[in-house]
Amino acid sequence: MGFASFAGRVFFASIFILSAWQMFNEFGVDGGPAAKELIPKLDLAKKHISSQLHVNLPDIEVRQLVATAIALKGLGAILFVFGHGFGALLLFVYLLVSTPLLYDFYNYRPNEPQYSVLLGDFLQCVAQCGALIFFVGMKNSMPKRQLRRKAPKQKAT
Repeated sequence: MGFASFAGRVFFASIFILSAWQMFNEFGVDGGPAAKELIPKLDLAKKHISSQLHVNLPDIEVRQLVATAIALKGLGAILFVFGHGFGALLLFVYLLVSTPLLYDFYNYRPNEPQYSVLLGDFLQCVAQCGALIFFVGMKNSMPKRQLRRKAPKQKAT
């Protein structure tokens, strides 16, 4: 069971590790293609949030947002491979923040071609969030190893 669990964590985390590696390699002065894709979606989300809450949101540096995403995915995935719950938490935070921004299917009509693609990707990220919650729940439900206390040696009289 131990090897199968480790292999499953490696396969699951490889999604995030390879994605972070690709984003890191493409990260340039402007943040790379990830920043170019994120700018219009972030602007749309800021407009929506500020209109609903009636407050002006501060400008967000997209390059720093992409760097944070790389760090969350990379560090979280590496920690997750070794079974740390903190790694699962980092990946969960990344998915919780990025999924509604990147896969904004709610801005399209159901008959538009982008709608079904974005909805499918959104639901895949929701499933990944569920897998992370399941991992944390299983990790917390297993009893911790208890050290066996050695019986005190009796003195020979």
